[in-house]
Amino acid sequence: YRVAWSMLQRFRVAMVRAEREQLSGDVEVDEALVGGVEHGGKPGRGTDKCIVAIAVEVKQPKGFGRIRMRHIPDASDFSLRPFVCDMVTTGSTILTDGWSGYSRLSQCGYIHKKTIVSSSADPAHVAMPGVHRIASLLKRWILGTHQGSVSDVHLQSYLEEFTFRCNYSPPPELRPSGIRQPSGLSA
Repeated sequence: YRVAWSMLQRFRVAMVRAEREQLSGDVEVDEALVGGVEHGGKPGRGTDKCIVAIAVEVKQPKGFGRIRMRHIPDASDFSLRPFVCDMVTTGSTILTDGWSGYSRLSQCGYIHKKTIVSSSADPAHVAMPGVHRIASLLKRWILGTHQGSVSDVHLQSYLEEFTFRCNYSPPPELRPSGIRQPSGLSA
């Protein structure tokens, strides 16, 4: 088991391209809590669960592009601003919730549009669907594939694997033969 686990950890590290491009255009950014089920603990950002910053390109008129994720120590400006600066090109439009950790993004050359979810008629998953869908898929993937046992020490490598899986779509000639293209589309 240890040999297989060690090999998988090496594959996860190898999946990351050092020269990968930054996200651009409209980008939703939010943080999610990842960890086990905790009953009777602190809710929200005050909990002991791991915090994952998520950025998702939003395509117009609808759809999502590439994603980026990072395990961060807290949801402060000190942690969130470097994540955005590393992952998103300057001049892009950053869509966030009303959390104060995002308040200085416009000073870094970004167009910052915030949606204060508590005063909005729409729930968070409607106001910012990209990051909430990715967070939900990430949590389901961790629970399903890894039975929820992802330690915070190795969380970043698991995030890199999930990011790779979301961003990479093999060309048709490399897809398994059992996966067919929907009818009406040319190859």
